[in-house]
Amino acid sequence: MRARTAALCSVLDQAVSALTNIAVLVLVARHSEADTFALFATAYVVFSVLLGGFGAYVGQELVLHRGETGPLRQACRSAVAFTVCASTVLGALLAGGALLTTADAAVFAALGLVLPVTLTQDTLRYCFSVLRKPQLALFTDLLRLAAVLPALLLQPDGASAARTTLVWGLSAVPALLLALALLRPHVKGERTDVKRYLVRGHLGRRFLVEFGVGNATSQLAVLALGLFATPLAVGALRGATTLFGPLNVAFNAATGFGPPLLTRHPAPRRAALLAGGALAAVAAGWGAVLYALPASWGRQLLGDTWESAAEVLPATGAQYAAMAFGVSGLLALRVLAPRATLPVQLVFSPVSAALLLAGYAWTGVVGAAWGLCLGSALKGAAAWAQAARTAPPGEEPVSAAVATAPGAAS
Repeated sequence: MRARTAALCSVLDQAVSALTNIAVLVLVARHSEADTFALFATAYVVFSVLLGGFGAYVGQELVLHRGETGPLRQACRSAVAFTVCASTVLGALLAGGALLTTADAAVFAALGLVLPVTLTQDTLRYCFSVLRKPQLALFTDLLRLAAVLPALLLQPDGASAARTTLVWGLSAVPALLLALALLRPHVKGERTDVKRYLVRGHLGRRFLVEFGVGNATSQLAVLALGLFATPLAVGALRGATTLFGPLNVAFNAATGFGPPLLTRHPAPRRAALLAGGALAAVAAGWGAVLYALPASWGRQLLGDTWESAAEVLPATGAQYAAMAFGVSGLLALRVLAPRATLPVQLVFSPVSAALLLAGYAWTGVVGAAWGLCLGSALKGAAAWAQAARTAPPGEEPVSAAVATAPGAAS
């Protein structure tokens, strides 16, 4: 498959996955009582954290594999085996709550039962990426979307959160079986090595820490803002960020499925820079479109939150443009020197949180948005500076690449 087609399939696959997550929450909210949805949403947050953790520990390490086909296939087989084993253990711990009689215990027990299905299906997406067959991941995620929608629509009104969780999780079984069938010819006869995920120095541990630091600092920053600011300020930032959801899809696709494409490129740093420039241009254009929306259209999107969110759209658009270069810089750095990304995250994630709070103290919610923008710009600059120092011999300096890259100035 050509690089452009593979990149398109990766982005579409991430878009389908994101659409599935959104559709699940919308359908459950529409067909459940408030208390039931609250329980399901709580379990879904736990699943999302575990999904991100497995994606960092297993998936992001897996897509960095390169070289001969045999080792790649062995790595895929080992990744699936480890995910099955680890998710089964975690699922058993959650399912142990079934001995209790509370509704909370029941929904987490249901989550524990379906956890191996959902997490293994996600790991198989990374396997197809490293095997350079992202179209197979797209096929399985389309089947996942096609199965979960009618399954949830057919649930009776007033269904319990535990039942809804079971139905949601078990609807992934067809996609899981299809993915296993598609993967089997590629890994048949290969050796399984689960212990490699438990040895000291496994890269997944560093990526898991990065995931934890990035998510923890952002959540704590918003929590702190909620303590010191008005709910309107938090709603404005959340609303503006929600409008840039399509960019998040592109960023997630680049992080999760970009490494196999960059490892095949003769100049991975230049390719990452061009991708960052393209994403930055899209972010700036999308921000301009949102800012130019008539107020009546904006209220249909965000309701009463639109007026406050519209004030921070210029800053949020600039932040996402900066994030585009930051994501591409971290992507290039991860391909060139995987162990070098953790220090950048450890330093600049707290810096972004501090700038958010400092900006709010300075000029209110608009200042908070510009503080986030500055934090993203600093993280991107640090990532690219580190990538420049770790570039492969013979590749031209980043300054030359910037000077010749079309649209890089945007």
